Amino acid sequence: MQKLTHEDLYSLEEYDRIRGEFRDKVMAHKKNRRLPIGPDAALYFEDRLTMHYQVQEMLRAERIFKASEIEDELATYNPLIPDGSNLKATFMVEINDPVERKQQLSRLIGIEEAVWLQVDAHDAVRPIANEDLIERTSEEKTSSVHFFRFELDAAMVKDLKNGACLSAGIDHPAYRYEVAEVPDNIRSALVADLD
Repeated sequence: MQKLTHEDLYSLEEYDRIRGEFRDKVMAHKKNRRLPIGPDAALYFEDRLTMHYQVQEMLRAERIFKASEIEDELATYNPLIPDGSNLKATFMVEINDPVERKQQLSRLIGIEEAVWLQVDAHDAVRPIANEDLIERTSEEKTSSVHFFRFELDAAMVKDLKNGACLSAGIDHPAYRYEVAEVPDNIRSALVADLD
C-alpha cells in the first residue's frame, strides 16, 4: 500500500471546507476495520485512508503548515500503513472508568505479547509491538494503547485471498478471549490491505 506524501494532503483551508464529508467517509470506512476482542479490547486496523485522516486532523489541530513539520507528521504516521505482507493495527484497552482502567492495566502487563491472529490452520501470528520505540509498559502497568504489525507469510496471504478463515484472540492470564471467525466485512477489508 502506497505511503502518503505531502502532495496527497489537503491544505488547511481546503481540509476545513471538506472536513465533514471526509470525516463521514472515514468513519464509514472504519466500521469495517474495528475488531472487538472480548468486552474491553479492540484492534483498529489501519490503512492509507485512516492514516490520511489522522494526519489531516493533526495538521488541523496543531495548525501545521510548514513543509518540514508536515514531513514530521508523515514520518510519524506512514509506518502505520500496511506494506502488503502485513496488517497494522492500533490495539486499545477500552475501559471508560479511570479507576477501573488503572486497576486493569496493572493486571494486563504484557498483553501486547498475548494478542494473535490466525489464518485457518497456519500457526498463529503474534504482533511486533510498538516499533516506534516509545515504552508503553512499566513494572506497574501497561498502556491502554499499543501499535501492532502482524507479519503474514506468502502462504497465509494466498489462503486469505482464497477465502480462508481468519481468527483472533488474546491469551493473557488476566484476559482470555477469542474471535473464532472474524466477520466477513472486516476480513474483506483486511484482505484488501494485502498484495
